Parts: sequence; C-alpha cells; structure tokens
Amino acid sequence: MDKLRKRKTLNPCGVCFLHLERCICHLIPKLDLKTKLTLVVHHRELKRTTNTGRLAVQALVNSEMHIRGLKDETLDLSSLLTEDYESYVLYPSDDAVDIESIKPMKPVQLIVSDGNWRQAGKLHRRHQELKHLPRVRINEKNLGEHHLRKEHFDKGFSTIEAIAIAFGSIEGEAVREKLMEVYKAKLHATLEGRGQKPILCNSGEVR
Repeated sequence: MDKLRKRKTLNPCGVCFLHLERCICHLIPKLDLKTKLTLVVHHRELKRTTNTGRLAVQALVNSEMHIRGLKDETLDLSSLLTEDYESYVLYPSDDAVDIESIKPMKPVQLIVSDGNWRQAGKLHRRHQELKHLPRVRINEKNLGEHHLRKEHFDKGFSTIEAIAIAFGSIEGEAVREKLMEVYKAKLHATLEGRGQKPILCNSGEVR
C-alpha cells in the first residue's frame, strides 16, 4: 500500500488531481481574455495526475478542450477554423516562428496539443484540417530545478507553463504571472505529496 501511495494519488480532486488536502482549485483565477485557448488533449494524458492542461482550461474563460485518441472515434477539428480568430498551433516544429514575432489582425486562437512529446507531435499528422495553420513556438529555456515530470529538453515546459509564456506574449505579463502562479501551486503541492521539500526563493517561488 505504501508503494501505491507513492506512485498514485488516491481519491484526488477531480479538477487539479491533487489529494483533497492539497487541492489548489481555490487558487485558479478566471481570466476572461480575447485570446482563445483550444486544448487538444490525448485521452491518456487526462489520466495523469501531473497533467496541467486542464488547469489552463479552468483558468481561461475563453477556452475549450477536445479529447483525441479515443478508440473508434474520429475527432474532426474543422469547426475550430472560424473567421473570428487568427489560429496558430503552438508546437516547436522546424517551421515554427517565435510567438513574439506574430502580428495578428484579429484575436488569436492558440491551439495547443496536450500530451507527451510523442503524442503532441502527432497532431499535425492526424489532423490534416490543421495542416495549413502557422506554427508558433516559445523561445525560452526552462531553468527550474524542480519539475512535475522529467524534462528531456532545455526548452521543455509543462503545458500550463507553455501556455502562460505564450499568452503572456499576446496578452501581457500580468496574464503570464497569474497562470504561472497556478503552475507553481501545483508543483509545490505535488512535491510535498512526493515527500520532497521544494526550495523556495526569497520571493516565495519554487525553484
């Protein structure tokens, strides 16, 4: 039983996926922005307690989530392509441009694939309806000492961190900070649940 408790949270909160004693849902803001988040999440990712994409959807009023990879179900994302938004796919492909460089003429819809690197990389191939959309990337290195999962690349971030950086570029630094606060709360509570003691900076942030 002890090993099971270390590997998996029992009876977690249905939103933040933390033990109920460490629930951070009261810390999730409601940000009503012009920029729209569309999260396309792999169904297996939703089962992982370290998932943060769902937290971004909770924090951003103008957002929606689509689940892909379900057996015998075909997900058609054509309905996402409307005249109301300029749509971009957040993914660091070879042809992606830095998100800071875009000059949108309409509100932006940011389509984000949520899953591990292998799952996220299949969005373009599995959904040809999105193939023509421009791809954008964030151009920062992850300097954090603690992570929810092991990062294999120096520019690897959790989903909500990547969204925070991207939305900060479009909507301003205050939006980035509010989303990052949610991530830091999730990280801190997760590390405590693992029996680790996160290192806090003078500002109270998790390093």
